[in-house]
Amino acid sequence: MAEVTALSAAEIEAALQELPGWSVVAGKLHKEFKFANFTAAFGFMTKVAIEANTMNHHPEWFNVWNKVVIDLVTHEVGNQISALDVTLARKIEAVL
Repeated sequence: MAEVTALSAAEIEAALQELPGWSVVAGKLHKEFKFANFTAAFGFMTKVAIEANTMNHHPEWFNVWNKVVIDLVTHEVGNQISALDVTLARKIEAVL
């Protein structure tokens, strides 16, 4: 596997152009999702969990009822944003 490195600010900005609703908050890729109810939110989280586990790259997330908040950062590069985070964000968007 190739070495994981942090993305530059320009690379992050370019990635954000392809990730609607995503932003950088506290140094992490961040997005909040709202669903019709808890079951829909949990179903979404289950699908994301399968994708994340396949990548061995897991999100920081928070769920209350119909709301899911996801933050992505790569611990291996000093808690900065890497290409792994962008790839996972794209997969999360595909799950929707």
